[in-house]
Amino acid sequence: MTKTKLFCFPYAGGSAQIYYNWAKSLNPEIELIPIELAGRGKRFNEPLYKDFDELVDDVFHQIYNDVLETPYALFGHSLGALIAFELVQKIGINKLPNPKHVFYSGKSAPHIEKKRRVILHQLDSEEFKREIIQLGGTPAGIFEHIEFEKLFLPLLRNDFKLAETYNFKEGKNLYDGKITVLLGKEDDLTAEQCHEWSNTTSDVCSIVYFNGGHFFIHNETEKIFKIINNTLVQ
Repeated sequence: MTKTKLFCFPYAGGSAQIYYNWAKSLNPEIELIPIELAGRGKRFNEPLYKDFDELVDDVFHQIYNDVLETPYALFGHSLGALIAFELVQKIGINKLPNPKHVFYSGKSAPHIEKKRRVILHQLDSEEFKREIIQLGGTPAGIFEHIEFEKLFLPLLRNDFKLAETYNFKEGKNLYDGKITVLLGKEDDLTAEQCHEWSNTTSDVCSIVYFNGGHFFIHNETEKIFKIINNTLVQ
């Protein structure tokens, strides 16, 4: 039996660890592969990315051999969704086999500019921490440990810089496979920002809303697993 490999990409400040527990709930025909980005987890000592292109190049080379040989799908939340989108483009340009499905989670369509109340990565440390805590997903107590903060804050700020300085380039190719967009009902996204994902594919775009805000993926896991399993295992 050839398993479908599911490559998962983390949100800003996240590591591959956020997906580790998913393996036990996914269909046995799906092989979970959480992708570790530079500067965290087992890649803690590696330098942070200078720009989004460098990030995508790194991820592309991580999955290159796998996508040549086996069926696969992509899942990314927030920053991870942007990674997945640009990865699909790079895969197409290099004429590699396309993913059988792409799951974009917690992110507006990349070609729709989101009006930002504030540019987070440009804030001073105290303002930055306050804004991050308000977003949810990061416990306030995490910043009470000074040594950990010294390590985590630069990583988190750099991830937000990558996302906030991302430049959508016109002339993108349409993905010719099905996509599923997963969104929190209470996230700060407009209907246009969400439904414009349909213009990134020439096939079907399914949009599913979940209870919760931006980090609904931590509370709605069973529903997410059901969607992934039903989609990838026919």
